[in-house]
Amino acid sequence: MRYAVIADIHANLEAFGAVLADAKAMNCTHYACLGDVVGYNANPKECLDMVREMGMPCVKGNHDEYCSSETDLEGFNPHAAEAINWTRDQLTDDDRKWLRELRYIRLVASFSIVHATLDGPQRWGYVFDKLAAAASFTYQNTSVCFFGHTHVPVAFIRDAVVRGGTYSKFKVEPGKKYFVNVGSVGQPRDGNPKAAYVVYDLDEGSIELRRLDYDMPTTQSKILAAGLPPRLAERLAQGK
Repeated sequence: MRYAVIADIHANLEAFGAVLADAKAMNCTHYACLGDVVGYNANPKECLDMVREMGMPCVKGNHDEYCSSETDLEGFNPHAAEAINWTRDQLTDDDRKWLRELRYIRLVASFSIVHATLDGPQRWGYVFDKLAAAASFTYQNTSVCFFGHTHVPVAFIRDAVVRGGTYSKFKVEPGKKYFVNVGSVGQPRDGNPKAAYVVYDLDEGSIELRRLDYDMPTTQSKILAAGLPPRLAERLAQGK
């Protein structure tokens, strides 16, 4: 069993397509989605349809929640708020119902998935450091849990202590726990603009981060054509 573990697609159809093509080439047999299918970019409906049609296990992200509700966006980043309001108009009632009914945490095969944190998944906290990761480890009941939300790929490992850092590929060792951020498909923020996702080979016990080029100019032109904030197109090229 080889899982393609994806997060933060954020309505970027071109990046999502590149990830799915690579996952197929990598002989992935299953898929899991860590939320934020929508938001920021210009193809929310198309990306959501693909996730639903593939029947992949999916958890709720903050943008999934905001875009499927009437939550007041006062105090939000203005670019994010504008994109959320625009996205709300692109989704059907059925789309919004599907997003609203997503769970915050799911067990998939022998691992778990969450968008943000395990200690308060509905509060949308960010895990950037070992201290924040330690709080989630307290609630982690599987050896491996994948998360997203920060758009920055990093792996935290707990044995006697909690350690963390960037990664490309590593083996899952017995007796340790792993809290792994798979990066973002549709809006990376680690300074690398390439789409990110993870291949988790359950038989081999390996976790591999994949980075992919995609047709970014098309994504950027769609953002501008939709009347979304130009900053959303600019940041794709910066990977920030």
